Amino acid sequence: MVTFLPTRPGRLADVPSFDRAIGGAESNVACALAAAGHAVRWVSRVGADGFGDHLVETVASYGVDVSSVGRDPLRPTGVYFRTAGDRATEAHEVAYYRAGSAASAMSAATVDLAAARAGRILHLSGITAALSEGCLGLLRELTAPAGGRPVVSFDVNYRAGLWTDPEAAAVLLDLARCADLVFVGEDEAEEAWGVTGGPSAIRELLPEPEVLVVKQGGVGATAFVSGAGAWGLVAPTRRQPQIKYSPAPLKASAAGSRAAGAARVGAGGPPSGGGTPQARASETPPPAPSHGTFEPAPTVDVVAPVGAGDAFAAGFLSGTLRGLPVGQTLRLGHLFAAAALTTPADLAPPPARDTTDRLTALDDSGWERLRLGPGWTQADAAEEEVRTP
Repeated sequence: MVTFLPTRPGRLADVPSFDRAIGGAESNVACALAAAGHAVRWVSRVGADGFGDHLVETVASYGVDVSSVGRDPLRPTGVYFRTAGDRATEAHEVAYYRAGSAASAMSAATVDLAAARAGRILHLSGITAALSEGCLGLLRELTAPAGGRPVVSFDVNYRAGLWTDPEAAAVLLDLARCADLVFVGEDEAEEAWGVTGGPSAIRELLPEPEVLVVKQGGVGATAFVSGAGAWGLVAPTRRQPQIKYSPAPLKASAAGSRAAGAARVGAGGPPSGGGTPQARASETPPPAPSHGTFEPAPTVDVVAPVGAGDAFAAGFLSGTLRGLPVGQTLRLGHLFAAAALTTPADLAPPPARDTTDRLTALDDSGWERLRLGPGWTQADAAEEEVRTP
């Protein structure tokens, strides 16, 4: 979607002008990964209008292949406006103009499925599934078990305002169970599925994915990894206590937020360190480990929280494509998220690779003292470390 960011704080009714930008879950991930040096293709649909031109040209400027983005001559490109305040406050407003948009009309019949499946990792979002029956059918098609499919990455992205299906929570759970790598927030798992008890409880509900990443807000994130040989990841158990869990009944509630599409990441072959996980031959889920790898988030001076989840996913996928150990991969996700958190727009270029490599290699005490503020991605070497207590 094209996003309009206010030039000053205040109600939408009072803000006199807006700056134009872009936003959208999958396109945010695609742009961040391309800016980090990975080969990325964005597969989506936009209108045959000026806003569609702006979206395609801006996404392409990050180095993303947009050759598989369709143009719909009958439907417009979606747009949205938001206030400058934190979306967690009651004063925050968002006005979406997405109904009837080109992206909301996507389906398995109108999207280039071969292009979406051609990469090493295919990244999808629960936001797209919420846009229409056609979009949900598209995600079911792309997550269906099939031999030779790419690694399927799925960000649950639960938003309560977008779904009309009373079975939304169950739909998202089904999609997550078909994916190989899943991102979910601890708070959204509780809201959607009634799961309490921390990351281990969520892993018990979702034992199927090879990799499950539970985002814990400003505290950090926990990754559970099985089948590590296929991912090139190592998952030592650290700093995450075992928590016993009795599954709660699913809540039949809702989800939603910004734009739609699919990010096809990496060309030619499986992730570093092994082969593409095969389609599961049995409905019996594998045993879930009771422990995961936890990495705390650095302290961040937040400018705006929008887009941080997409940036975290991009950082984790970057580490996965590079075959980094899971601890470093989680830290990379935190650093990409910090880049988004310290800028006002939905999308921020990630820090340079030499910067992230240096910071992810810090010892535990150095990492936990790290504090990142606006401009840290452009700072001279070690400046952000000097600022720590």
